[in-house]
Amino acid sequence: MKKALGIIILLTLLSLPAAAEKITFSADSMSGQAGNSNTTTTMSGNATVSTNSIEIKADSLQLSGEEYRNISANGNISGKNLETNMEFSCDELNYDRITKKIILKGNVKLVDVENNVTCGAQIIEYDQDKDIAIMQIQISLTQKDNVCSGAYAVYYKEQQLLEISGNAQVKQKDDTFRAQFITLDLDTQNITLGGNVKGTVTDTKEKKESESSEEEGAE
Repeated sequence: MKKALGIIILLTLLSLPAAAEKITFSADSMSGQAGNSNTTTTMSGNATVSTNSIEIKADSLQLSGEEYRNISANGNISGKNLETNMEFSCDELNYDRITKKIILKGNVKLVDVENNVTCGAQIIEYDQDKDIAIMQIQISLTQKDNVCSGAYAVYYKEQQLLEISGNAQVKQKDDTFRAQFITLDLDTQNITLGGNVKGTVTDTKEKKESESSEEEGAE
């Protein structure tokens, strides 16, 4: 019966208006009202759902709203945005297929594969159309030699720009910068600090001379 229901719902999804996205899915079990695209369909156990722009895997998934506009997920979530090449994992997820906005919650990891940028936070809202990620609570971002942290941050993927506020900190190798607000250009590595600025930098020349003296002494 469950298998038959899955086939009916799948046919319903594939027969949406031509302008709509094609939605495909699989799961160990499923419950919902077949033939009604304005209700909730729940999938449990090894659940997966794919649209033209996103792939999601989770312990459980729900499709809801008009024409299955909303996708929500819980438990062991992983996925990928196919249009922007952003991979993610988290504990909870909500995705709006119309606005192309996704909200990730709980132990969130968001990876910009193209630029080798890894973002971590407890909450990340990613706008696919604008290519912007807003991060909140226990923020971390790593890229090249940069290790960034703060209470709130905005990552502009296309511009490769990061804005951090709230105990903002950026570590670049042996150098550390702290301020109320930090802007970091991830392409040029230029950094701008504002408000209660503090930092430590290492004299590379002095460090090399010290290391050289230690090596000569050892001989």
